[in-house]
Order: sequence, then C-alpha cells, then structure tokens
Amino acid sequence: MKRHLSVCAVLAIFFVAIIAGSNGDVKAQALGKGSGHDTYVLGPGDALTVSVLDLDEMGKESYRIDMAGNLTLPLIGVIHAEGLDVSQIVDAIKDGLSKYMKDPDVTVGITEMRSQPVSVLGEVRNPGVIQLMGQKSLFEVLSLAGGLSPEAGYLVRITREKQWGEIPLPGAQLDRTGEFWTAEVSVKEVINGASPEKNIPIKPNDVITVPKGEIVYVLGAVKKSGGFVLGEREQVTVLQALAMAEGLDRFANTSDAKILRRTPNAQNPSGRPIDLGKILKGKAADISLSSDDILFIPTSGSKQALSRTLDAGINLGTSAAIYRPF
Repeated sequence: MKRHLSVCAVLAIFFVAIIAGSNGDVKAQALGKGSGHDTYVLGPGDALTVSVLDLDEMGKESYRIDMAGNLTLPLIGVIHAEGLDVSQIVDAIKDGLSKYMKDPDVTVGITEMRSQPVSVLGEVRNPGVIQLMGQKSLFEVLSLAGGLSPEAGYLVRITREKQWGEIPLPGAQLDRTGEFWTAEVSVKEVINGASPEKNIPIKPNDVITVPKGEIVYVLGAVKKSGGFVLGEREQVTVLQALAMAEGLDRFANTSDAKILRRTPNAQNPSGRPIDLGKILKGKAADISLSSDDILFIPTSGSKQALSRTLDAGINLGTSAAIYRPF
C-alpha cells in the first residue's frame, strides 16, 4: 500500500511539473519574447489580453487602452498604461491585485497595437508617414500611400528596427550598424500575388522605400521619342523599347540603328551597331537594354528624298488635273 502511494505521489509531482512548464511557456509566448512586444510602449488604442491564474474574472475578453491612456480592469479599476511596456503593465496589474491575492500569476498579451508610424518614401502617390491601426501587410501599406507612381521601379526596399526580428524575405541582412534589418522584394511579386508569402506584415517604424525606375531612351526616327521608365520590369529589349516609342516612323533607317551605352567617360559613350530590320523580321536575336541605354534610329536620307519626289509628283499631277482645259 505504501509503495502504491509513493508511486502516485511521484506521478502527481511529474504532472504538476509538466503543467507548470506548460504555463511558463504560455506566459513567455503571451509576453511576446523574441517578437519585440516586450519592449513595445503601450498607448491609446492598444488592446490587451490579461489573464490571472485562478481568477476567472480576467481573460474572458480583451481590454483596450482609452484615449486618456487608461486601462480599466475588473477588481483593479483604472491603471494608467500609456508609456509602459508589457513587463511594466504586468507589474502594475500585480500591484493592483495584491490586496486580493498573494503573488498573483499575471499574463499579458497584445492583441492589437495602436496607431503605428510607418514611413513610405519614394515613388508612391502620397509619400510620408502613415499611422496604422492594427496589423497591415506590405500591399495594404502601399495602397494606403496611394499606390505606386508611374515612375516607380521594380523593387521595394524595407528597413526594420532590429527589435522586431529579421525581415521574412530572402536576402534579408543587418545593416552596417547592426541595428536594422534590410531587405528587398519585387514589386511584381507583391502586386500580382505571384508570391503571397512575400506580402509580409509591416511592423512599427518600418521604412518602406520605392526607388525611381530605371530609364531607357529611344531617339530618332520613331513616333514618340524620349525616356521610358522600366517600371516593374528589370530590363527591356530593343523591340519592347520600340513598342514604348509607338513604333518607327516612315523615314527610319533600320539597318544603321545603334545602342549607345554609358561608359566611365560620360563624354564618350560606347556605340553598338544593330540591324533593326533583321530583328524586326526575326532574322536576328532581340537585344536587352540596360538602364540609361539609348536606342538611336537614324533617318534614311534616300527615303526622305523619295518621299519628296513622290510628293512633288503628286502635287504636279493634282495641279495639272485642276487646271487642265476641258
């Protein structure tokens, strides 16, 4: 009988240890250790969960900090929570419960953060600081900034305070100071939903930068010459650039076109002759253009001369028809 009781006692101690360990894990999770919540400063609009071991009045609902910065809880009443972090609000709740309980076991979690400043810079329609309410994704924040401008490039850069953890994107790395995580994501992957896992949650004080897009230039005998932003594309080909320029005009010399590329000596760019006629006919491979390349298509003198001759002939024939005696 004694042996039976001793075995039961051992089992009881074992299960108590498991439960205690489990409670410890839950508490650590609720406090947000490793997530940055333990250093987050509370303020108006934040919503908290508060649970106290052996006190059923707590933990049934979330409690929101009002605009005066106060948190109202059962039994305790009003606690001024603004400016406190999670560990400090836990201590304040313990103090409030000390008249009812000895060494209360208090767990606090943040279910919704108040308005959080996020900076959106660069090529968006409304750059500046956005105050977020609750959790928002990268796509949602870009939408709140009015969306991308026509000059936006193909990458979005994100800078995040180290306390919020590593940015969950491939290639994320710490900056030189070791205090901020940085990462880049393709605009195309975020906008068209090709990689939904890259539409990451945004954290307080993130800086989102949308750089200006790379530009290629199409000059000469085209219908619309000028510089064209690559936008969400990393590069374009000769034919794509020609399409942006709305095609050739009727005097284009397609056999003597050139790609002019910037060199360390800005006064002396390199020139690469291309036979645009063969590319258009599919007899030569299309060529990729780099940022700041110039696709130059000269005017054909013989085509212009022929056009002037034909115009003169048409005008002469028209005049003769008008003035011919009946």
